[in-house]
Amino acid sequence: MNQPSLSPHSQDDSWRQGQLIEIEIVDLSDTSEGVGRWGSRVVFVPDTVTGDRAEVRLVHVKPNFARGQLHRLIEPSDRRTRPRCIVADKCGGCQWQHVAYEFQLETKRQLVREAIARIGGIPNPPVEPVLVPHTDDESPSPLGYRNKATYPLSLSSQGRVQAGYYRKGSHRLVNLNQCPVQDPRLNPLLAQVKQDIQDRGWSIYNSQTHRGLLRHLSLQIGRRSGEILLTLVVTDWDVPEIEAQAQQWRDRYPSLVGVCLNRNSRRTNAILGNETRTVSGRDALTEQFAGVKLQVRADTFFQVNTETAEALFDRVLERLNLRGDELAIDAYCGIGTFTLPLAKRVRRAIGLEVSDASIACARANAELNDLNNVEFYQGAVETLLSQPESLGLTEDRPPDLVLLDPPRKGCDRAVLESLLDLRPRQLVYISCKPATLARDLKILCEGGYRLTTVQPADFFPQTSHVEAAAFLEWGVGGS
Repeated sequence: MNQPSLSPHSQDDSWRQGQLIEIEIVDLSDTSEGVGRWGSRVVFVPDTVTGDRAEVRLVHVKPNFARGQLHRLIEPSDRRTRPRCIVADKCGGCQWQHVAYEFQLETKRQLVREAIARIGGIPNPPVEPVLVPHTDDESPSPLGYRNKATYPLSLSSQGRVQAGYYRKGSHRLVNLNQCPVQDPRLNPLLAQVKQDIQDRGWSIYNSQTHRGLLRHLSLQIGRRSGEILLTLVVTDWDVPEIEAQAQQWRDRYPSLVGVCLNRNSRRTNAILGNETRTVSGRDALTEQFAGVKLQVRADTFFQVNTETAEALFDRVLERLNLRGDELAIDAYCGIGTFTLPLAKRVRRAIGLEVSDASIACARANAELNDLNNVEFYQGAVETLLSQPESLGLTEDRPPDLVLLDPPRKGCDRAVLESLLDLRPRQLVYISCKPATLARDLKILCEGGYRLTTVQPADFFPQTSHVEAAAFLEWGVGGS
């Protein structure tokens, strides 16, 4: 029997798992949950939005906070909207399809601002409105943006092959035949490839028993070129009749330029292994980005939102006001996504990257674009920057510009210390996690840099993730 709801005004000292309480959602967190208060206690509730009045069941209780589950909407917020996906309430791929898009943007700007102020110690940080690409009618494009989708595979209770994303907070798969946030040109392949896997009788990997052949299905597309690459992540190279099936797929889908296998035989949550082989066609698709041609492989990193990444790069160029005689370093450069268009606008560009596959791809992309003023170095960024002479840098000519685009964990402390030694005139720090961006900005600003502006960009609509580019100049420190 359900316990009666308690409002903040009628609460007692109890705070029990399973209890129903009535709260108002007053904020959204960087983990995508709604935030409410019950008296002096904080309650985090998925699937809610600021302004919701809701009845919530407590599912995980601590002395000062709890996590709840939406039981009933008493009064929905005017910032709530109807999700475009029929499984949005179950699928963990998106968390904010129920949040009106303009409010998503407003919230993301606030998340960046709060992180830099609270963690970075920079009061009133200069954070611009969130950058979004626009379609021809000048309206934001929050759907159909992903150029890559990688789906775990599983079997249903009836033995049918499934592909999709995990349910929220679980390892149970939500089976999908289409996805509203991925490029719609990938949707026709999803259902048919699952059926072909079923018909071939290929076994599906079980993470509990560590048995089975196929782990993931990856589909990626060049947004401008329309070229598609299909990759199966497998535990073993021996996939029966894979060559024949790959040829069938390429015959059926003229835009499919390559079918690849990536082998991952480890007990791990990591998706990709270290080896990739081409079964049919090419190992890379071709894409146009910021005035250069790129070869993008299945096992290398490329931003999943092509249009927003390009819009952010354009904003970077606007802010830098390059003269053409600069020496620029692109740390964590990947396949040269930003390095190569930057090289067209400076005297010399240097790319640093730890991934062998990405460096090989970056060098091939430089050759593809006939760029001979760019060099790529493979190794840990913290190691390479600590040895500037190995990059051809001298004390009398430090880099004019360093572009940083580290993973979510941010920069290694040694990277920041090397930058404070090198003292490039301008830094651009592109981050996908406001908390680690703020942490590193604090170190850089205390070391002598001045934060001039921060430009958030919406690389991941319908989620709480936000990218941001922070612009710094060598000066007196602080903001």
